[in-house]
Amino acid sequence: MTKRVALYLRVSTDSQTVENQRRELLIIGERLGWEIVEVLSDEGISGAKGRDKRPGYDRLMTMVARKEIDLIACWSVDRLGRSFQHLVTFLGEINARGVDLYLHTQGLDTSTPAGRAMFSMLGVFAELERSILRQRIMSGLARSDKRSGRPPLDAEKVERIKRSLAKGVSINATAKKLRVGVATVHRLKQQMALAA
Repeated sequence: MTKRVALYLRVSTDSQTVENQRRELLIIGERLGWEIVEVLSDEGISGAKGRDKRPGYDRLMTMVARKEIDLIACWSVDRLGRSFQHLVTFLGEINARGVDLYLHTQGLDTSTPAGRAMFSMLGVFAELERSILRQRIMSGLARSDKRSGRPPLDAEKVERIKRSLAKGVSINATAKKLRVGVATVHRLKQQMALAA
């Protein structure tokens, strides 16, 4: 029986492209005889964002709920999401609907018990990688503030800056509104992009 497959592609920044992911997955689909019913993508969107901020992912989950597909093919586990909890929930949802998952770079197919176990382990490593990156960024910030003699920004102000940037407010407008330097806001925006 031919599998009905949806391809899901994602990149975190606008400077990246999903074309390599698309090309490789189409080649694999042709080789394995998949019927590719839809190619969904979220471009310039972090994997840490929820379903409401990822239209391609939202459409994918609607297809799963309606049992329109048998398998989801994705380039890599980190294209689906960044937190272990999110990945486990995702796998539970697709398994409940009888939908399997193929991850190209990990060579993973959850139609097998070994594939399901491996998927859970990959999620743990993706979350660990993200938390290590965040610790490095915070450590670098602390070192930078100590060297400059400036008092560090309090966590509440940092969160307010991040929320403002996440809403699409410009760097200059955010700096002016929250009375911080433009360079500080720019640095936090870069960290947000790295952590995405």
